Amino acid sequence: MGQVVVTGANGFVGRELCRQLLARGHRVIALVRTPGSAVAGTDEWVFAGKDYAGIGAAWPRELQPDCIVHLAARVHILRDDALDPDAAFHATNVEGTIRLARAARERGVGRFVYASSIKAIAEMDNGRPLREDDAPMPQDAYGRSKLAAEAALKQFGAQSGLDVVSVRPPLVYGPQVRANFLRMMDAVRRGMPLPLGAVQARRSLVYVGNLADALVQCAFDPRAANQTFHVADDVAPSVPELLEQIGVALGRPARLLPIPPAALRALARLARRPALVDRLTCDLRVDSSRVRSTLGWQPGISLADGLRETARWYLSNH
Repeated sequence: MGQVVVTGANGFVGRELCRQLLARGHRVIALVRTPGSAVAGTDEWVFAGKDYAGIGAAWPRELQPDCIVHLAARVHILRDDALDPDAAFHATNVEGTIRLARAARERGVGRFVYASSIKAIAEMDNGRPLREDDAPMPQDAYGRSKLAAEAALKQFGAQSGLDVVSVRPPLVYGPQVRANFLRMMDAVRRGMPLPLGAVQARRSLVYVGNLADALVQCAFDPRAANQTFHVADDVAPSVPELLEQIGVALGRPARLLPIPPAALRALARLARRPALVDRLTCDLRVDSSRVRSTLGWQPGISLADGLRETARWYLSNH
């Protein structure tokens, strides 16, 4: 069994990844900022340096992991109050990532799995599911920083011999989900009328357990060496289908109003929130055939089962 350092180990994806690694017999070193926040059974490494400044000097002498899975990041913020969002995202997601990769390589780490995002490529699919070799067109500071980090890691890996694997998930859902998916569940549970019944856009997503399973395989499978993978569930539901299935899982039918998407976009422009409606009314489908054919990976949890697990958590905690 191997040793794995997981950054962001106390986050939504990190906690599930740590649980899966432990269940498979691996030693897990949880790199966190707050003591006592990691999953039980992991070895905790507390490091509070901003953007991994000083990580090399702080590296425990006895720590020689096989792999780092880098989940920690400055995440997408709908209303970013940074004076220069691009600079803020670059400092953490690019410069911090390379500092960590450099320190890891100096300590003999062989593989670095980077959790990127489908936003590094695009916000919509333009007629077919997005593939790994599509021309990237990130639309915001977060997406640009993720793409830049992928490129910087690729260059560093070529120079240093570090084996880099980049993984680009779409929207991740599951127990302990936050942000927009949690707000969708809140709206359905409260019976709020949602003006999305006429939206035909299909959106890929990935259950947190499926993503963690793919990350574990990327950490140890030799066939993943120096690859970039899109990881998504089997089904890309339309927005109304997703809301209806959330309603079924919650035991509360979704109240969908058939407002034409053109009207939604017009209202969004008036409210100066066009990007939010674009995300709901444009297709964003992800082609994950490369990870399936290269590694033989398949999502083990269906959309229906994933939503049931998410709803079970939601109903017991909200």
